[in-house]
Parts: sequence; C-alpha cells; structure tokens
Amino acid sequence: MMPDYEQLTEQLRALGLREGDTVMVHSSFRALGIRDPETILRALLAVLGESGTLLLPGLSYKQEPHHIHSVRDTPTCVGFLSEYFRTRPGTLRSVHPTHSVCGIGAELPELLTRHILDTTPCGPHSPFRRVLQRGGKILMLGCGLCPNTSMHAVEEYANPPYLFGPPIRYTITDADGKTFEKEYTPHGFAGYEQRYDRVADIMGRGDWTTGMVGRAESHLILGEALLEKALAKMREDPFYFVDRAEEAEQGTHDAPGAGKPG
Repeated sequence: MMPDYEQLTEQLRALGLREGDTVMVHSSFRALGIRDPETILRALLAVLGESGTLLLPGLSYKQEPHHIHSVRDTPTCVGFLSEYFRTRPGTLRSVHPTHSVCGIGAELPELLTRHILDTTPCGPHSPFRRVLQRGGKILMLGCGLCPNTSMHAVEEYANPPYLFGPPIRYTITDADGKTFEKEYTPHGFAGYEQRYDRVADIMGRGDWTTGMVGRAESHLILGEALLEKALAKMREDPFYFVDRAEEAEQGTHDAPGAGKPG
C-alpha cells in the first residue's frame, strides 16, 4: 500500500525529528512512493508543530536569462518537492539569485531575512549556514547523502581552492516588486565532482540516524555535528569532499546553465 500521512509522521518521529525542530530538507519526492506532495509536507509540519520551522532549498542556478532573478517567479531547479513548496500558500523565500531558501515556521525571521546581505551562495547570513550554527537538523529525504547543499556552508568556512568562480552581476526583483542590481561570487568546482556522501565516514553514531520515510531510506543529520566534523576534516584535507573529474566540465555546477545540483 502507498504510505499515508499517519505512517509518514510515525516514520519521521522514529528518525528523530521532533516538535520545535528547525530542519532543512533535501529530497527526492519520487523515491517516497506517494502521489501527493501535501502528504509529506503535512506530515513534516505536524511533527515540527507550531514552534518548528521547515526549510527547503529554493536553488535557481539554472535560471534563464542567468543573471535575472525574481523571488516570486523564478522556479527552483532542485526537484519537484522544492518547487511545489515554493509555490505553496504561506511559504516565504529568502533573497538570493542562485541559493535562496524557502520556508514556513517560527524561526523564519531569524533564518531568511538577512540572506540578502550575503554576496556568496552560503555566506554568514545564509539559512544553510544558520541551520548548522543554531542547532538545526538536515533531512536527506530519499535522496541519499550526495545532494547536500548544506555542505556548501561548510566549504565556505574552509574556502578550498576549487570553491569560487568569477563574480557575476545579477538583477533581482524581491517579493515586494523592488528591482535592484548586486554582484555575487558564485561557486566554481571546475574540474571537480562533489562527494558529500563521505560524511558517512566522519559522523559519529549520535550525529545522525538512518531509517525509512515512505518507501525511501532517509537520513537525519545534526547540523552542529556536521559543521564541526566536516570542517575539521576539510582543514586536514581541503579536497576530502571532492574528486577531480576525469574531464573538466565547461562552466560550474552552481553557475548559471550548469547541470549538477547545488
């Protein structure tokens, strides 16, 4: 039988999600084995309660034209659930031309409002970084460990040689319809492939849990533990979470028009 709302809430609690949590969700909707995205979103919101906060990436690095971004209208490019959540009534979106975050819940003013101040994808005001700093959790919902955009926040702490590309000037229209220009330094990764699945080799038993949500294996990671241990590993070896690509790709995974998830 197809997983239902009650089963999903039980599975999420068994995985370790709790009322009042702040959680960043990276997802593969298809893997969950459900038809309606509302089912999993309602389950997540029910477990988190009114004091919790639900966040999903609003990444839009594939937007065309690449330097034009609208908070209200530019779609996400990281999967069905993220795009559905972006357009869902009540969802708010941070201001960033490639690495915005969409959310609903109690902590949104703290997590989303100041993202406009950053000039890199996961800078000091980014919700990706703030979740790691503020005791939040990262839920890899049926997508494995590789597509973890939250790891970019760790990389920006360490600043490895592969990370940044040349600056790009964007034209941005915010949710109120105000248009302005701003220069950002995007991620580079030219010639490198991400290997964020290697967090499994550095996390301790109490740092993360694995279990089924719907029909998909999922992982719940403690943000502070990820920041501490992944950053320590990168200070030992700046290239630990990447492999050199056999052939350097044209462009970058985070830059406009590139093909890999951010």
